[in-house]
Amino acid sequence: MSDMNAFRDAVTAWAAGGPDDPARGLAGRLSVRTVVLLEGRSDAAAVGALAARHGRELTAEGVCVLPMGGAMNVGRFSALLGPRGLGLRLTGLCDERERGHYARGWERAGAGSDGVFVCAADLEDELIRALGVERVTELVQEQGDFRALSTFLRQPAQRGRDPQQQLRRFLGTKKGRKIHYGRVLVEALGEDKVPAPLDGLFAGL
Repeated sequence: MSDMNAFRDAVTAWAAGGPDDPARGLAGRLSVRTVVLLEGRSDAAAVGALAARHGRELTAEGVCVLPMGGAMNVGRFSALLGPRGLGLRLTGLCDERERGHYARGWERAGAGSDGVFVCAADLEDELIRALGVERVTELVQEQGDFRALSTFLRQPAQRGRDPQQQLRRFLGTKKGRKIHYGRVLVEALGEDKVPAPLDGLFAGL
């Protein structure tokens, strides 16, 4: 895992204007074949949790799960890693509002139009709908966050909002919470409840 972390760090440094040699060298040594470009770390946590459920070690399979720190970075990362860069296969998961960034990034990278899986709002929204509000609320309680949720729901801004929207917003109210629940919610899914975008992404890895 540490070697793939080093590859992720090298690619991120390269995307920020650093040298390309470290990323190129690690890509060859690790036999990287596919890069999963994700908006953030909560998406990466969800993909990692689903891989663990299926007993797969993505690193050993040459799959790099790479959170980019925002969808607007996809053009830079896809250009470096895709067919016109390192020649790796690209796939990814994005929110509906970010579909255009991914489409343009894939096109510029010469990656065609396949491999991008789109969530209606975001992955948290997909997971909450798949599990249901009641089950997600139970999970929040099991994780020791029910008091924080209760306080959040009493805020005037939350009155009148749909319970699913309230839960989605709650997950983003504290640093690290979305990452934590990215794993927790996936682990709670039934086999037939994996949201279609996440299921499609994983099936292609």
